[in-house]
Amino acid sequence: MIYFIYAAFSIIVAVTCLITIIFCLKRWFTSSANAVDDQNVEAFIRNYGSLAPKRCRYSDLKKITSSFKYKLGQGGYGSVYKGKLSDGRLVAVKVLSQTEGNGQEFINEVASISRTSHVNVVNLLGFCFETKRRALIYEFMANGSLDKFICNDESANTNCRLEWSTLYQIAVGIARGLEYLHRGCSTRIVHFDIKPHNILLDEDLRPKISDFGLAKLCHTKWSHLSIVGVRGTAGYTAPEVFSRTFGQVSHKSDVYSYGMMVLEMTGARDQKVVVVQTSEKYFPHWIYEHLEHGKDLSLHGVVTTTEEEETVRKMILVGLWCIQTNPSDRPPMSKVVEMLEGSLQSLQIPPKPYLFPPTRANPSTQDTSNSLWTMNMVEETPEDGLQYEEE
Repeated sequence: MIYFIYAAFSIIVAVTCLITIIFCLKRWFTSSANAVDDQNVEAFIRNYGSLAPKRCRYSDLKKITSSFKYKLGQGGYGSVYKGKLSDGRLVAVKVLSQTEGNGQEFINEVASISRTSHVNVVNLLGFCFETKRRALIYEFMANGSLDKFICNDESANTNCRLEWSTLYQIAVGIARGLEYLHRGCSTRIVHFDIKPHNILLDEDLRPKISDFGLAKLCHTKWSHLSIVGVRGTAGYTAPEVFSRTFGQVSHKSDVYSYGMMVLEMTGARDQKVVVVQTSEKYFPHWIYEHLEHGKDLSLHGVVTTTEEEETVRKMILVGLWCIQTNPSDRPPMSKVVEMLEGSLQSLQIPPKPYLFPPTRANPSTQDTSNSLWTMNMVEETPEDGLQYEEE
């Protein structure tokens, strides 16, 4: 009897010791990881000096947001709250909900946004990084996101609708912002989630690209990259993101998303209602059908002047060029800006985009007559293991 009691006691002691050791090791590893992350944060701040966004503690966020009292919205990456800095500036605080990634990835994202400085890209003012508590502090945009201004609900308040001239300027501003991300900053940034919800408008209705949760960086000399795990938003995501049979993933994937968004701006037709293999038609084909037969496009707002009609048609043609199935047939954003700011007479109706992947023809015999923007590519394998193609 005493033997069994002794054995049971020994087992309990052994299990307790094992649990204690595991707990201590876990705390040690966590502490070590946190120490490394803190070192990365400090190194980032030192490297950027006065240009680095301010680092805030979680307690600071509670003060800024009045204990997260005013919630502005919620997305796939976290909740956004309205706040006020000590100098009186209004801010939007995005508290991230997905914190499984390592701290270095978060710092890399903060660093990539910090590299940007453009009137059409949202400005990052600060960030919070305390183990799994992570947040981004952005400038506050008084008019919210673009999606509420292109609502297509017949029962919606007509006050949400914008003038055609304003929609056009918004489209041009977004194009300039994307052109900057793709070509203008030190490291090329591919956004991968361009949609109305991620376009914010300031008090003057100036558009700013936001939400870089899916953004990827690549060296400026590479145009194409192979990546895993990018999803985007249904209705706006380029076909090559889902299947490489459509082509290489690149900055042209953002061009596709932009084109779908511009078409939605002109047609007030929410991309989420487009369902494949049902009675609902593929949205671009619906537009082509109406253009070819001169039908009413049921356009967002009322076109009352010849100038407005030309503006709308220009936006539609540019949008259709941007959503070409083959990425090489899509114009770069620099060309998109040029097309939008040019004359309507200089634009041709592009080929109708198809729903199936292009045939893999021999490059020497492939017909490129429909491709006005084809770039010559040479395949390379860079040191980072990703596959790119050099321009």
